[in-house]
Amino acid sequence: MKVSTSHPFQIVYALLDHEYVGFIFEPFVVQLSQTGKLTLQHQTISSKNAAEFAQNLDDKDYKLIQLIDAIQPDAIHHKFGDRKLKTNEFFLKIYDKNKGNDEVQNLIENYLEIYKTQILELLEDKRLFIMGKDGEPTWKEIFIQKQKATVLFHFYRNETNTHYLPTIKHNDQKVEFQYLNAKIICNRPAWLLVNEHLYQFEKEVDGNKLKPFLNKKFIEVPRRVEEEFFKKFGSQLIASFDVYAKGFDIKIDKNVPCAVIVFSELLTVNSTPSLFDDGQVLTDEEPEEGKIVFDLQFEYGDYSFKADNKNPTLVKVEKTETSYIFYKIKRDDVWENERKKMLSDTGFTFTNAKFTLPKGEAFSWISMHYDNLSKNGFVIKQSTKDTKKYFTGASSIKIDIYENIDWFDIKAIVKFGVYEVPFYYLKKLILKKQREFKLPTGEVAVIPEEWFTKYSELFAFTESTEHDHKLKKHHLSLVHDLGEESLAKITMDRKLQKLRDFSSLEEVPLPPSFHGTLRPYQHAGYNWMHFLNKYKFGGCLSDDMGLGKTVQTLAFLLSQSLKTANNTSLLVVPTSLIYNWELESKKFTPSLKLLIHTGQHRDKSEKYFAEYDIVLTSYGVVRQDLEILKKYYFNYIVLDESQAIKNPSSYTCKAVKELSSGHKLILTGTPIENSTQDLWSQISFANPGLLGSHSFFKEEFLTPIEKRNDALKLKKLHSIIKPFVLRRLKTQVAHDLPEKIETIRYCTMYEAQEKLYEEAKSYFRNKILDDTAGAAKHKQIMLLQGLTKLRQIANHPKLAYKEYEDGSGKMEEISYLLDEALENNHKVLIFSQFVKHLAIMEDMLQAKQVPYAYLDGATRNRMHEVNKFQTDENLKVFLISLKAGGTGLNLTAADTVFILDPWWNPAVEHQAIDRAHRIGQDKTVFIYKFITKNSVEEKILKLQERKKKLASDLIISEESFMKSLTSQDIEMILG
Repeated sequence: MKVSTSHPFQIVYALLDHEYVGFIFEPFVVQLSQTGKLTLQHQTISSKNAAEFAQNLDDKDYKLIQLIDAIQPDAIHHKFGDRKLKTNEFFLKIYDKNKGNDEVQNLIENYLEIYKTQILELLEDKRLFIMGKDGEPTWKEIFIQKQKATVLFHFYRNETNTHYLPTIKHNDQKVEFQYLNAKIICNRPAWLLVNEHLYQFEKEVDGNKLKPFLNKKFIEVPRRVEEEFFKKFGSQLIASFDVYAKGFDIKIDKNVPCAVIVFSELLTVNSTPSLFDDGQVLTDEEPEEGKIVFDLQFEYGDYSFKADNKNPTLVKVEKTETSYIFYKIKRDDVWENERKKMLSDTGFTFTNAKFTLPKGEAFSWISMHYDNLSKNGFVIKQSTKDTKKYFTGASSIKIDIYENIDWFDIKAIVKFGVYEVPFYYLKKLILKKQREFKLPTGEVAVIPEEWFTKYSELFAFTESTEHDHKLKKHHLSLVHDLGEESLAKITMDRKLQKLRDFSSLEEVPLPPSFHGTLRPYQHAGYNWMHFLNKYKFGGCLSDDMGLGKTVQTLAFLLSQSLKTANNTSLLVVPTSLIYNWELESKKFTPSLKLLIHTGQHRDKSEKYFAEYDIVLTSYGVVRQDLEILKKYYFNYIVLDESQAIKNPSSYTCKAVKELSSGHKLILTGTPIENSTQDLWSQISFANPGLLGSHSFFKEEFLTPIEKRNDALKLKKLHSIIKPFVLRRLKTQVAHDLPEKIETIRYCTMYEAQEKLYEEAKSYFRNKILDDTAGAAKHKQIMLLQGLTKLRQIANHPKLAYKEYEDGSGKMEEISYLLDEALENNHKVLIFSQFVKHLAIMEDMLQAKQVPYAYLDGATRNRMHEVNKFQTDENLKVFLISLKAGGTGLNLTAADTVFILDPWWNPAVEHQAIDRAHRIGQDKTVFIYKFITKNSVEEKILKLQERKKKLASDLIISEESFMKSLTSQDIEMILG
């Protein structure tokens, strides 16, 4: 009989007893009479039709309907049964008395218990009825009792047996339930229906403990089985519920709780040295660091609970001559939870009441929190099962650093308890990653982990004997940071501290013979060089491209030449920049005597060097004339574009490091091109020892920074090099530079071009991603080949396929934009990293009869091409190879830059742009980057943004691209 929604109705819930699965529920909507009473007109409701009755349903109703749907016979059959059978056939088969499936029955029972518990909790303020045998849903109303009932279990022990029974109270009134047709509606936890009243219980009573008493007054336990009964069943009941006992004793122990942290060694390490034994030799072997496991327990007198033990009480049974005594230990949950919270606040993360840390961190944790934990009821002790006994007392390190004439003196006191450890031996231990040693008591002391992290650079850079410890002055940042972090007491000259802020350095006037003026930031760089010179430090001038590193250096070398005799300096530059340095010197420092030590006819002797202020040569000549050059002791050795020595194993790097000088200076706009290692090689030339040995640098900085993105190591490295690396960006200092406007021009591939691209992408994608067993190096080579091929096709398929005769979407866009630029009288620099691409551009320009200048790696007279473009008003286009023309050129005549193809390293593109956007430019510079849509070029742009962080945090704004590609990156590129 349908219920009309246009008339009053109400949702009710009916309880019915299924012949197989027991009590379940069903929701109904019932039509109401004019007086608001329930009528016999009703209709079942489910998730399928609930929306029809939405006007009288609330959120709880929708949730209840959903839960009840899940326990209907059809739903149970669908979840657990064979769908080939009908629902009735399924229940007959599963619940057959002789051939039924007990395992499936248990699964169904557990499933129903979970759902019925949720349903009963939601029914609290709903109308619930017992369904009549005729299917009438509102036969008898059930009254759900909100106040929970309590159960008291009684034990009466007499001379022959023990009687066991429960009594139930609700609102302090006894509830009679035996022999009254009471029903257990839900077992876990129990819900009891008696006389149309539905009760739930405190302490989550299991209904199975009440069922035996529904139609029985008590259970009799014979004397012959009572001991087993008490130990297995009685003790559990006494532990969980209130019990009245007669004939035996229940004693409740009220012990003050104690939180006990027991630690034990998970892994035993190699032999442990003793610093207090005569003749002790420290091993060079680095032991594997073990781990310490902490186990949290709560002790109440003689009884102990693991922290993950949920039982609120513990009951122990003791049999006497005539009876039994039950000892009940009640836990203080509030107190225990407060202690758990205290541990969590210290970083203690529980897993099954255990907490595991590397040994160094573990003893750092103990040392840091021992006193506070002890005050709050904790005891920390070592497991008695450990064979090695650890020292858990206080450890301390006190360091004083004093500035001396040429170095810093270090005084240190290190203590473990009452024992003082020599700094010299502690240093050896820390550098060898040896974390522990024996004290005279036989206890093993573990060096706190923070000593390794906070003092590792100090230990690595300190030059020590048993009684003297010195640190070179160029480690002033390290000393300053130790003072700032209160890790050492520092005594240092204020003037030396100023090197961390070069803008406040003493002003040094320019020599009168200097022609021209220096901009304020250039003069600050000049002052910085003088300050470095005063303290005999080397430096790296790393100003942005176009900010005048050359003129700052020439001004400084001019001032050096005026001091005393024998001030000859060696200036080493790329061959392509010899002429540029010569021109700049003639312009700004014409009084400097300059020897150009290059060319086949150069005098291969050092005897004339003293007659000159500067010997200007190339990296190639240094390699060839090393035996000559290293005979002379120069005042300064200056390396321009010093990334030329970024590889410490290269012959160029080894050669320049054999040269001798009083001071060293390096110039580069990109100290890091591929890896943090580039920085080590160059800084180690300028300030030997500043970054430690190559192996130390790799372990302490390169690997943590590049492989693990260790922000702390990055910060430390930046702090160490900061005083000796002067880096200014154009955006910071060259406020008079014109605007730079960058635009990306997206190009669509021709149909034939796109077909070739997709074929090549599929080929390389399958080769790379399917080659799961391939060597990493082989896969990287294959990846490079594939990416190069795809980039060539994206530019113009002719770069990869000579026989290709169709067009290129990018070339069409370039041609269109170039025509527009030329019509508006702009001078244009066109950069590509592919010489073949420049050749295609040449063909196009020749067809258009447009004159152009050209420069790539094979161009011999570079400056001729540069001067021609700079001075000839009719020459509007300059084709340049990105690699050959990205540095050392001043092309301010141009105001438009075309980047034909994106490069992995954005800094290389920035260098190319800076050929035009530099000091001397008075026009807005327009940059156009041509990107082929739906190609690898678009993905390169995204990856450039994702791969920038490392070097931008150090000195420049890029990091190694290829080495940092993950398998996900490769899939994205080739996707």
